[in-house]
Amino acid sequence: MEEPSPVRAHWAFAAFFTGLAGYYLCTLAVTALTADRFDSFDISDPPVLGPLLLLLFLPNILLGAGPLALSHLKGQGPAADYGLKPTWQDVKVGLACGGLSLLLAWIVGVVLLSIRRDTASSTSALEDIGLLSGGKSVWLAVAALFVFLGAPFTEELLTRGALWNALEHHRIPRLTILALTALIFAFLHEESWRTIGLFAQGMAIGTARMITGRTSSSIVAHATNNLLPAVYLYVGAS
Repeated sequence: MEEPSPVRAHWAFAAFFTGLAGYYLCTLAVTALTADRFDSFDISDPPVLGPLLLLLFLPNILLGAGPLALSHLKGQGPAADYGLKPTWQDVKVGLACGGLSLLLAWIVGVVLLSIRRDTASSTSALEDIGLLSGGKSVWLAVAALFVFLGAPFTEELLTRGALWNALEHHRIPRLTILALTALIFAFLHEESWRTIGLFAQGMAIGTARMITGRTSSSIVAHATNNLLPAVYLYVGAS
């Protein structure tokens, strides 16, 4: 395992909290703007929302906006600060850790389901998007593409990019950084019944970042992890 030199980023905590604040403020705004549109509809004949479907992903985009902006203003730029130029090693390690993440999610899911049968009874966000899309469309395809590539990019910039660099700047042990970023990753999804599984996935995805020292490897791992949900979102839409 490599021991890359930590990026001395005194601004990284500000980047992390800026991205997080943008996410929650935008979530509030989107909720206020769209709440009345989802008050009541026939679930067997959901509305075709078109571009409004993509509005649901706007808060997620802002997760990465803070880290990108602060890196440009205070750092050496995202490529240098976060290691966004993937190498062949990043791809190999990312694919392996992404596969491990899927395996861990399956194992945790099976264990939790055996303990409590109603664990997975809640409707997932992907199922909600599929219902509200009104079936397959170009908008649903774009949404699936964002789940596969966009969300991994923005979420990794925030957690395994800005937050990881901030903790490294303060010389926090790497295993502690791995656990803390995985915990934030799990809580960020706000799905209590998936917290344990998301934490395990965050540990696997973060391992890619720890091995290579570059966020690009964790982005590859996260995208690998999200490939099946993205395919399910599009193919599973009625």
